Amino acid sequence: MKTIISVVGARPNFMKVAPLHKAFQKHAGSVRHLIVHTGQHYDEAMSKVFFGDLELPQPDFYLGVGSGTHAQQTAKIMVEFEKVLEQVHPDLVIVVGDVNSTVACSLVSVKLGIPVAHVEAGLRSGDRTMPEEINRLLTDAIADDLFVTEASGVANLRKEGVEEKKIHLVGNVMIDSLMHYREKAKQSTIIETLGVKPKQFTLVTLHRPSNVDTEEGLGKILTIFERIAAHTEIVFPVHPRTTKMLAQHGLGARAKAIPSLRLLDPIGYLDFLNLVDNAQLVLTDSGGIQEETTFLGIPCLTLRENTERPITCDIGTNDLCGLDVEKVVARSEAIFLGTQKRGRIPELWDGNSAKRIVEVLISKI
Repeated sequence: MKTIISVVGARPNFMKVAPLHKAFQKHAGSVRHLIVHTGQHYDEAMSKVFFGDLELPQPDFYLGVGSGTHAQQTAKIMVEFEKVLEQVHPDLVIVVGDVNSTVACSLVSVKLGIPVAHVEAGLRSGDRTMPEEINRLLTDAIADDLFVTEASGVANLRKEGVEEKKIHLVGNVMIDSLMHYREKAKQSTIIETLGVKPKQFTLVTLHRPSNVDTEEGLGKILTIFERIAAHTEIVFPVHPRTTKMLAQHGLGARAKAIPSLRLLDPIGYLDFLNLVDNAQLVLTDSGGIQEETTFLGIPCLTLRENTERPITCDIGTNDLCGLDVEKVVARSEAIFLGTQKRGRIPELWDGNSAKRIVEVLISKI
């Protein structure tokens, strides 16, 4: 019996580990798959919703590291994860995405001689001011197997000198989850609860500090909302930090004065997927949502200057707009008039990525 640990640290990690866990269940006679939740991002109610929505078992280990500076958080994860490895002695550690838990658990594992597989490897924005970019670069430099979602990731890893035998183009596990849960998500009543109509609202998801931590950034975002409000209902599940920043910068009243803006508390995966699937437009700065909208054919405007997922722009429905008010408003209005980018689904985004990953790993351990 081989033991494999998968690490989750933040909300998007759940959607990446869920299909892997299901794929490993088919090898339950020979593989024991454990889940470690570092608690990097932790809200008890939200975690319960995510484990329930995604039909995941409760984590085998919860490290409870909480928030802090990047250094504090990374150090706490390393100290606590090392204890798990010394207790379990796994044959392999799987890390996903690009959060602090990803690089911290990779470093600890490699130094203890435990092989590491990185799921969603090779993605590069070219922007080293992003903490996630540093996490991606470091993890890919030390991992033993690199599972890639799109062709740009393969090219990036080759350029960085990674051995060909370590690189595996397998598709996108986030899309595995989306395809698996899409029908279940259609049972959500969130559209009715909010009183909005399908294809007549704009969904917003923003969390990057460059957008939501400054008065200037938040001011531009509210200006965009004010300019498009006459054309669309705006649904915005707000990160608690953004709520705090709106109040801190004295912008709360301005936000509440926008009649078509619905500010929501964070919501579960199935409710959110239902909203994405029914949106007329999505405004985001999230990497994963660029991919989900491309798969679903939903117009997406990304409020960033760069993306580590260029395929969503090259062949998908995504457009990079930065925080350029005029550009975002003009492109939004064009979409409301029916002039939108027609995308297509990338190669291997077919719901079988986790199966491919597990087949590679089973053959090696």
